[in-house]
This record gives sequence, structure tokens and C-alpha cells, in this order.
Amino acid sequence: MATYTYDVVIIGSGPAGESAAMASAKAGKKVAVIEGRGLVGGNCAHKGTIPSKSLRHAVKQIIQFKTSSLFRENGESWRITYPRVLAAANQVIPKQVELHTDFYVRNRVAVYSGFASFLDANTVEVKFSEGSTETIHAEHFIIATGSRPYQPADVDFTHPRIYDSDSILEMKHTPRHILIYGAGVIGCEYASIFSGLGVKVDLINSRDRLLSFLDDEISDALSYHLRDNGVRVRHSETYEKIEATERGVTLYLQSGKRIKADALLWCNGRSGNTDQLNLESVGLTPDHRGNLTVNEQYQTDVENIYAVGDVVGWPSLASASYDQGRALAAVILGEPANDVSEVPTGIYTLPEISSVGKTERELTEARVPYEVGRCLFKNTARGQISGEDVGMLKLLFNVDTGALLGVHCFGAEAAEIIHIGQAIMSQPGENNNISFFLNTTFNYPTMAEAYRLAALDGTNRINRQ
Repeated sequence: MATYTYDVVIIGSGPAGESAAMASAKAGKKVAVIEGRGLVGGNCAHKGTIPSKSLRHAVKQIIQFKTSSLFRENGESWRITYPRVLAAANQVIPKQVELHTDFYVRNRVAVYSGFASFLDANTVEVKFSEGSTETIHAEHFIIATGSRPYQPADVDFTHPRIYDSDSILEMKHTPRHILIYGAGVIGCEYASIFSGLGVKVDLINSRDRLLSFLDDEISDALSYHLRDNGVRVRHSETYEKIEATERGVTLYLQSGKRIKADALLWCNGRSGNTDQLNLESVGLTPDHRGNLTVNEQYQTDVENIYAVGDVVGWPSLASASYDQGRALAAVILGEPANDVSEVPTGIYTLPEISSVGKTERELTEARVPYEVGRCLFKNTARGQISGEDVGMLKLLFNVDTGALLGVHCFGAEAAEIIHIGQAIMSQPGENNNISFFLNTTFNYPTMAEAYRLAALDGTNRINRQ
């Protein structure tokens, strides 16, 4: 059995693992990455962010085509199957794999395609698909194994009509009616995707409102537009049992309701991929969802073993995982870690949502005097030109100082638009001010101009008081 020694070994090649590997290698460390999938990129590239967002983009194109008077003739109806759309979306995956593989090659990071298991705090065994093993020794280990869909024991995920957010990307047919259990970010995104394809959707939410961490006005807008697109949203419901046959699926709810459909998509939480790491050999115990607890330096209870990305829980975003990996590399190099707590939220529903900073509810509870500036996309020239009549940019700012406190966007390209507000919010002192948008020239016509219009709306409210 061969033994190899490195300065830093990362288990997992998703966004967190890759960024930690690249930053460590560029700092002169001898780095290795262990990836169980066989191809780099992690769940983000193969089962999560990339394929689902590519699928969403394809559906958005279909919706634009179907609703455009330029292409619609004689009331002709277009229906494209889910497998066909999925095949088009999956074309981006090999491009991503090639791109990220090149990163490892250029930075001389060794990649082991196998499964890692700890022998002690400084040693792991890597088992390859053909059965052979190698032992790897390192000064620092980083666990970046990501997460997978949570699967309760009483739901039969082997049944061909029951899916989770991984297996739905392999569905070979187009259901007429689908149940989505779990109305978190993933559930809402897939509700948008399937309703955009003309599939009847029931979205089951165990809470009393959608995505309650969002600003209430944005959450309400999402709820309205999902319903407007044909999604039946059922709040405050919890499943009792699920029955599946060759003819369909029946969801029994604790409220006594029974809902039948052609398929069920389970989107109720995720679990950290830690069960195969033999963590008990180093004295680490994940929580009931497989997640690891870390301190502000991403350090576990074992001094030289760290964890980043989805495996540490919130915020479970690819963007935050990239930053966490870079921050951890700085820690290993003896430098201070960057703060990764204030990250923007990007939700790729149709229309999409993005936000950064405080919500109205949070500011009200904190007794902060604030005002609101809004711009409806339908009132911008660019929105009218592109037909984006749904959406809004919302700015929250301090009445006394003008400091920008929160930016919330609902509509086309929201995840892009948000970064202008994010950049201003991050400025020190008086530079973080609503007046920036009043005194800055924006290209015309653009969606970015919504910042100027929202700022005018908000400051005019103050001036009228």
C-alpha cells in the first residue's frame, strides 16, 4: 500500500473544496483533493446548482417563446417534454467539468478519484473503484464533502414515481401532475420549473408562508406569482404517509387531506455527506443531519481537521462555499479569515429573487428608523423593451443617515442586479448612502437604472414628510 504526504488534503471538489485547494496551492502548499464522484465539480456541478439552473434557464426560454407575439401564430401550442429540456440543460455539465479539471492541472493539485476514510487525525485511506487503496498523510485536512437530499426512512425513494432533488434530474417522462413536498428554496425553484413546462403542481409547505427568511413583501410576491402560474400552494401541512403504485402517488397529510398525482418530488432538507468518512476514529460526531460543527476559523473539535461548505450547514450556498474555502486557506496560512456572514441570497425561481442586508421585519423589531424606495420593473424603459413587466427593486435605508440597510429584488436578473446594492452596502462610513444612486449616472436603458428610480422614490417620501 502506497503512502503519500501533503501539506493540505481536501475531501470533496465542490465549490468549497476547490477554492480551498486553489488558494492553498497558490500559496505554495503541497495540496491533494480526494473526490468520490470520479469527476471534479462536486454536487454543485453534477446534481445541484449547475444542472438545476441550466434547466431553469431552458424553461425560461420556452416561456418567453410561448408568450411572445413575434413567434406565436394562429394560436399554435408548443409543448416540450421534460426529458428533452433536461438533455439540453445537461450539455453544460461536461463544460464545467473540463473547466474545473484544468484548474487542478494548472495549479498542480493532485486529484484522487476515490473514497476517503480517516485512519487517524493525520491519515486517510483512499479506496478506489477497482478495490485498491492508498494511504495519504497530511498536516491539515479539510472536509468539504457537501450534502445530499434528506431521505426519511418511511419514504420509498426506490419507487419510480418518487424523486428527490438529485434523482429528478434523471426523470425519463413528463408528469401531468407533480407533488412537491417541501417549499424551501429548492422546492420553490422546481415548482417554477414544472409549472413553466405546463405541469400541474401542488407545493406542500410545512410553514405558514413561503421562504420566511425573505422580506415579507418579496415572499408575498413569490407566493402570488407561483399561484398566478398555476401552482397550488398548501401552507402549514405535514405529511403522514406516502403511498405509491404503478399508477401514481398519494400523499396523506396530517390534516386529513389526500392528494394524488403522477409523481412526487421530495425537497424537505439536506444531509451532510459524512457517513462514509469514519469520523469516529478521530473523535468527531456529526449532528442528526450529518453536519459538522466548526468555530469561526472553520475548525472542528480536532485541531487540524476543518470543514467548509454545505457540510457545516447554513447558508448552504455555492457562492458562500467558495468564500469559506478561501477564508479557510487563509486560516491555515496563519492569516485572518474574511467574514463570510453577509452573503447575498440568490433564489432561481421564475421570476428570480435576490436579497442582501436587513428585511423590513428585522428593522422594525430593532426599532431602526427606515424608509423604503421601490421601483417596479414595468416602469423602466429596459423592462418595457424586454417585456419584463413582473418585478421590483426595493431599497431600505436609514431615514436619519441615508445608510443603505437592505436591498431586495424580485424579477428578471435579480441575482445580477443585487450586486450593485451589495457593493454600496459594503462601503465604509458615509460612502454607504442612498445618495450614491441619486448622484451616479446609469446607462440608459438598463435594469440597473432601477436603483436611481427606487432611490428617488424613497427620498421623495422623506421630503414630503
